Amino acid sequence: MPPVTLPEIRCFGQRLLNPFRGVAQTIRFGPAEAVSLDGVHWDIYVANEELARDIDTPGPVQTSDIRYGRWSRAGGLKRGPLYPSEDFRRMEAQGAVVYRHLLQVHDQVPFPLADVLELWLLDAAGAPLALLHSAVDESELSLEIPPCWRAGLACEEGFTSTALPGLEVRDGSAARYLAGYINGRAGDAPAAQWFRREADGGGTALAGTNVAAHRRKRRLGPEAFPSLLLDTRGHDVEHTRLVEDFLHWQAPWLLLLPGLDTATRRSLEQAARRQALVVADQYRLYPETADPALVRAALVEARLRRQAPASAPADDVMSTFYVELPDPE
Repeated sequence: MPPVTLPEIRCFGQRLLNPFRGVAQTIRFGPAEAVSLDGVHWDIYVANEELARDIDTPGPVQTSDIRYGRWSRAGGLKRGPLYPSEDFRRMEAQGAVVYRHLLQVHDQVPFPLADVLELWLLDAAGAPLALLHSAVDESELSLEIPPCWRAGLACEEGFTSTALPGLEVRDGSAARYLAGYINGRAGDAPAAQWFRREADGGGTALAGTNVAAHRRKRRLGPEAFPSLLLDTRGHDVEHTRLVEDFLHWQAPWLLLLPGLDTATRRSLEQAARRQALVVADQYRLYPETADPALVRAALVEARLRRQAPASAPADDVMSTFYVELPDPE
């Protein structure tokens, strides 16, 4: 009999996109995955791959899964429902492999990003404008994703901008205006294109939607891809302020990105201080810090707010204190 090839265990990060709201930490063994959005709480699921074995259709197939359990170091493992079936026992064994590996590597987050396949909304000139989606494997590429950038519900609820008085914003929503403005820069026939990002930061074009023929097999240098996932170039004064205000509002999540230069990271850390509670949920996954004192101060502020009555100030108000504190545990 030929030897049986077992799937490898993979540990990687993948960005949550359109809008960008974090990096999912994933431990994958075949159809079994442990996933965390904060590096503390992990959910373990196993897909029933047997259901898709005889389905002859291109692309990924949605299958049912079981919840193996939820784990944190403080709370231990809380198992999901148990079922008396042969399928369940097989899936449970796969989940146990992921769980045992999780116990060994949970404190090694953040894992390296593996979603090097990126779908970019293009501006009217064909340049990457905003990141819409990403994928780890080519089997996950899709041309059915609409070429439309979204600011997101959280942005609609919490984002404002000093640029609004100088712009014709009819409904007062900075988020909706920003989304309309960004999508307007894509032109009347918006295009989106997949790129494989490479070690030097450049990207080789793959498939796309509404992409002109002369742009289908191109390679772009690293300078073509906005490091903060949204192009900041080519705007007038008021729209530059609008985009910068948005990126500052998004700072607690943007700090999750690796490869930022020190000046950019420090600027984002300063902006992130306005959302201390979000920083407290994300900081374990920051790949580095430019000014550790800023992050420590945000963590203490978040701790105080969570201990305070419900009337504590909202997250968009900068606190009046700035203290040097020891590193958090």
